Amino acid sequence: MTTGTTTGAMTTGTTTATTERPPRGRAFSVRVRITVTVAVLVAVGLTLAGASVYLIELRRLDDRSMQGAQQELDEFAKQLGTGSAGVGPDLEATLQIFLQRNVPDNDEALIGFVADERLGNGRDARALTLDPAFEAAALPLVRDGGTRRLDDPQRGELLLSSQRATVGGQQGALVVVKYLDIDRADLVDTMRTYVVVALLALLVITAAAFAQAGRLLRPLRDVRTTAEEITETDLSRRLPLTGNDDITALTRTFNGMLDRLEAAFVAQRQLLDDAGHELRTPLTILQGHLELLDAGDPREVDETRTMLLDEVDRMSRLVEDLILLAKTERPGFLATAEVDVAELTESVAAKAGGLGDRHWAVDEAAEVVVPGDPQRLTQALLQLAHNAVKHTRPGDLVALGSATVDHQVLLWVRDTGPGVDPADRDRIFERFGRGARAGEVDPDGFGLGLTIVTGIARAHGGAVWLDDAYADGARFVLSLPLRPTNPPANPPTTPQEV
Repeated sequence: MTTGTTTGAMTTGTTTATTERPPRGRAFSVRVRITVTVAVLVAVGLTLAGASVYLIELRRLDDRSMQGAQQELDEFAKQLGTGSAGVGPDLEATLQIFLQRNVPDNDEALIGFVADERLGNGRDARALTLDPAFEAAALPLVRDGGTRRLDDPQRGELLLSSQRATVGGQQGALVVVKYLDIDRADLVDTMRTYVVVALLALLVITAAAFAQAGRLLRPLRDVRTTAEEITETDLSRRLPLTGNDDITALTRTFNGMLDRLEAAFVAQRQLLDDAGHELRTPLTILQGHLELLDAGDPREVDETRTMLLDEVDRMSRLVEDLILLAKTERPGFLATAEVDVAELTESVAAKAGGLGDRHWAVDEAAEVVVPGDPQRLTQALLQLAHNAVKHTRPGDLVALGSATVDHQVLLWVRDTGPGVDPADRDRIFERFGRGARAGEVDPDGFGLGLTIVTGIARAHGGAVWLDDAYADGARFVLSLPLRPTNPPANPPTTPQEV
């Protein structure tokens, strides 16, 4: 016993067992991946939306704080311009009047700077005047004016804006302090609420995506289940068609594939059954004669040898025809070139003259060029001519012709023999199908000739049929398309002598 080992398979004698490699890790289903993708996209979208809203609102709050501070400074400047009604004898008195008249907002403090004096009103104003960090940040503004920000560890971010002034020989400034974190506190609370709502929305959307993905992918699960249930002996299962979307299109394509596979398997089984039936007779003859052969009788050995060789020849012809018939269904069967139909008609008629003592003629030859395989077309027409010879007698007419009708090229072979029995008109085109008279004129035939012609015609995108309107014998027509068109009409039949 010989044992050979390859990767993933172990072979012992003539038996091969294949061991599938286990998956490296658990793969997530398409449903889970779709759900995760939707969840990630929604989470990213909600995060970007929240961040955008936060930044926009933060900018708006800062602008509003700047406007509030500027409004206070504008009111102070307006007071300075009113004369004695709003201006005291010096700057300190003027600042006192302003601080008494103006009530700061909850997020605001007003600080007056006059020499070493600090006047304050508003939120935490007294504490600010005693804070060295605030003092250091505010003095440059008192001297030069302008605006700046201060990060205070206790109070958060502060916005400082100043308005310089000189009254009664005193110089100083009014500093407006805005507590930015107080305004932002409402925004932070809003964003917290947004985060909670966004998380709930993400949860709901993820659950909906999971359920919807399951519904949309159900046809794919049906495809998988159906594929698992299909065996080489049962290809009849089909998927139900529902809806009108991409999944439905996939289902329709899958059903079409199953139709083609079933047809191919049925045709293959039928071919094997038919071939086995046809080969059984010659094999039985071979076996019977070999079993009864008297090896000691030279004459019987010679007769048996001649008989068995004849049966072997018949089996070889059958096998060759079956191989050719199988090739007609394969890509690459045709060696396509430009075919001159008139030249093909005349050439086949000349070659057919050697098939038998008949009255050979050419009805007409179409002056047209079509794409096709000239050798295969010659083979098909010669097979039709050979059939005509088998069913006619010496001196009978056998004519070939070609014409263009309804955007098609029609090639035909007709004869004046007994014709085809109406009951056999469909059967003769089937594999191993033979007419009632076939056994009389060709007892060694297999009934594959017209099947091969049909295969060659279909490989060219055409067809072969028996012309029912022809009553003087039989006429077989082979069509080649110039372009897609309607079924062809009958060709003319005026003969021309070869």
